[in-house]
Amino acid sequence: MLNWDDLRFFVELARSGSLSKAARQLDADHSTVARRIAALEEALALKLFDRLPRGYALTEDGERLLDRAGLVEQAVHGVQRFASGAAPGIVGRVRISAPPALASHWLVPRLAPLLARHPGLKVDVSGTPAAARLSRNEADLALRLSRPQEKGLVARRLGDLAYGLYGARAYVEATPEPRRVYLGYDEELARSPQQIWLETVAQGRPIVFQSNDLSSLISAVRAGMGLAALPHVLARQDDLTCVMEGEVSRELWLVVHPDLRRAARVRAVMNHIVEVCRELKDR
Repeated sequence: MLNWDDLRFFVELARSGSLSKAARQLDADHSTVARRIAALEEALALKLFDRLPRGYALTEDGERLLDRAGLVEQAVHGVQRFASGAAPGIVGRVRISAPPALASHWLVPRLAPLLARHPGLKVDVSGTPAAARLSRNEADLALRLSRPQEKGLVARRLGDLAYGLYGARAYVEATPEPRRVYLGYDEELARSPQQIWLETVAQGRPIVFQSNDLSSLISAVRAGMGLAALPHVLARQDDLTCVMEGEVSRELWLVVHPDLRRAARVRAVMNHIVEVCRELKDR
């Protein structure tokens, strides 16, 4: 007999090509993934993967099965969203995905009134640079710094994250302008609008610290290491000062799968996020 749940392991391994990566996504150990794949191959009497030194590669039969298994996966996710969206009342869990610094420095501190109003509500916030795949139920809501390209999702523009050039107040007061140095993103985000603007402002002066993490840049600025392009909403702190208004901003979007947009608990969280984002309008 075919165990339908084995298809879930098959799809994840097919996409990742690695037992360890699939195991992380499935919250299982790699031996469990290997065992479930072997059980599926036995049940179907098909060889689905070639075991290679660098990972798992789909066979021709595996390629054909992946198309069909993907349809099963979509159907299962649809059933889960249906059940989740039909749940009455503002109770239960809502999972939010957001860029890490925005999640920890801005969103999380603004959730307290929401939870106080709705004691039965639980909120999970995942700060990750990768866009959560809402069609695969990786999150219920997502905040993104660009308009989503995936079809079938509902998106609302919340406002703009305007940037400025910030430094620690003590650093700015003690360091003459010609001697100031800069802090920026590494090559992973070298083409981001804020990094391009920073390099224009720096005019060839040293960028002495780089990171792919906005929280690290904020910490470096607060430590007096130099100046960085930071969103105003994250950098307006007592110990930081804006020395130049930015010529760049990033759009902030709220994204939800249409199957969940009318669920009471999801709607409550969406309305709260829209309300607290009013400060981003017209910046």
